[in-house]
Amino acid sequence: MPKKFVENEFPEVKTIRELIEYGKNKGKNKNCLFKGKDNDEPLSFNCVYDLVRDLGTYLLSINDKRSNIAIIGENSTEWILSCLSIMCSGNVAIPLDRDLNDEELLAMISKCECTTIFYSDKCCDLIDKLAKTSNKIKTINLKDVYDLADEGRKFIENGNCIYDVQIPQPDDLASIIFTSGTSGDKKGVMLTQKNLASDALYACKNVNASNTLILLPLHHSFIWSAAMLPMFLYVVEAHVSSNMRRIVKDLQRFKPQNISAVPMMVEMLYSSIWNTARKNNQSGKLRNGLMLSRILMKLGIDKRREIFADIHNQFGGNLELIICGGAALDPEIQKGLYDLGIDVVCGYGITECSPIVAVEHNNEHRYGSVGKPLGCNEVRIADEDDKGIGEILVKGANVMKGYYKDQESTNESFDSEWFKTGDFGRIDKNGFLFVTGRKKNLIVLSNGENVSPEELEQKLMRIPYVKEVAVYESDRMITAEFYLDETVEDAEIRLKEDVNKFNKTIPTYKNIARYKVRDIPFEKTTTMKIKKYLLNSDKGKK
Repeated sequence: MPKKFVENEFPEVKTIRELIEYGKNKGKNKNCLFKGKDNDEPLSFNCVYDLVRDLGTYLLSINDKRSNIAIIGENSTEWILSCLSIMCSGNVAIPLDRDLNDEELLAMISKCECTTIFYSDKCCDLIDKLAKTSNKIKTINLKDVYDLADEGRKFIENGNCIYDVQIPQPDDLASIIFTSGTSGDKKGVMLTQKNLASDALYACKNVNASNTLILLPLHHSFIWSAAMLPMFLYVVEAHVSSNMRRIVKDLQRFKPQNISAVPMMVEMLYSSIWNTARKNNQSGKLRNGLMLSRILMKLGIDKRREIFADIHNQFGGNLELIICGGAALDPEIQKGLYDLGIDVVCGYGITECSPIVAVEHNNEHRYGSVGKPLGCNEVRIADEDDKGIGEILVKGANVMKGYYKDQESTNESFDSEWFKTGDFGRIDKNGFLFVTGRKKNLIVLSNGENVSPEELEQKLMRIPYVKEVAVYESDRMITAEFYLDETVEDAEIRLKEDVNKFNKTIPTYKNIARYKVRDIPFEKTTTMKIKKYLLNSDKGKK
């Protein structure tokens, strides 16, 4: 049986540079990152440290003062090196979502008064537009970072000690990260060196992890605290995937021990297991294997990876752990993967908290919860109802400095020292946090009852042919909007009956009053969250 979790021990790093230095001192010549189109050129911890220092020296040499520096492009080792060099040199990193339209991106660049931009070839059109509006912003192609690091090294060899002098302090601003915009409102979250370092540190204390594959977009703060920064604490190697559509192929190729993922990705992996079994007429064999495995587990015998060796080989053979965040994961999927020998630890976070607030420990699950709060922050529930549910408030070393150039929103987001997350939840007697829904999404009925759309969505997703669903209020009625599996011919006919069956399993006041079917998927953020503020339009609906 899995052993009881024991908290990991790490030094109390307070800046990104201290964190990178720890990795260098512990890792030395061990592989850290990989460059090249095929991720086949290893960079040791020593080499990564040198590249970050050299590129940081170059950046300090071309700017008159510490600056706001943007990064835009697909995932790559060069993206990570650029981001780390910005923060370790005391500059401020502005990671941008390349899937946003050019007007939004140009507005963000202008608002943050960026002096320099790292970009990939796929973003050349944006850079051309930028050149027409401003010729003062320096632009650096990400593929040139190694050459520029060489220039920085020459500066050092000629006696330029500016990097050693410009030592970031814990309360210095490290990054401005724009919120994902599921509600349509993007704010620039100011995160300090201490915010980011403490969040990564205490996330690592809670979770045992090893070699990783970075799949999620690097402009999102979740992957920073779950993988990009932790690799220097765990002292493990990381491969970078530039395309989330290649998840299974990259798992087979790089054979990681863990990945960080959003629920939709986890659901996709779990579905692929059963789809493959059905395709190969192996569903019965899989069910029998699960029955045997559960019996053995109750006897203290863990043979999951042997019984389901074929499934593990689909994912590279080494995948043991998935760190899941960004939204709620159906506990049935979490249990299902655990039965197959893949541990899923669920967490909760928000960009304003760097972002992780709570996470489960390995093999210490309270299904449906998001674990216990990290040691770097405190959590309390405000204005609890009779079920103990209220707004989740957070204070601690990982809580943001505020919103960039938006003091009014900053003031509105705090109750004294406590950050108001806008999420509802409860804490049980054992200290486990349960998130019940988003305050902005809450449906308040005329009879005074409150309904969490997220609770209904999670259950409706269990209908086999439902690929996506969003629940919201429309004309004072609880409405469910579906995107169905197009390969199931009678799906739309069956849906009416299945929604009626679903309604009989829940309290009447939560019943789905009407439903709609879309012919295209929902528009989503790059972390696969549905943009609910768009649902009042008729786009994509039948």
